[in-house]
Amino acid sequence: MLPMGELLRNELTALQSKHISLIRGKGLLNAIVIDHPHKDAAWELCLQLKENGLLAKPTHGDKIRFAPPLVITGSQIKDAVTIIGKSLAVLD
Repeated sequence: MLPMGELLRNELTALQSKHISLIRGKGLLNAIVIDHPHKDAAWELCLQLKENGLLAKPTHGDKIRFAPPLVITGSQIKDAVTIIGKSLAVLD
């Protein structure tokens, strides 16, 4: 069984989104770097994530931080990544 942080990074990588240029993290503290010409794209994505039921924090303009609770389950991580994948459509 994978550690939850590694599972999160693997699931984010599996999205293969053209809008995610980098996935990084240690443990459950993870971030994605948004690749989009619009400078407020990360903010717009965070607003869409909130509308879809997931809270995340945009930082430094093009980065989004994820800090799930330490008791998160694999199923909850997969649900969160599904929401992220769905929300990325706002950047198309």
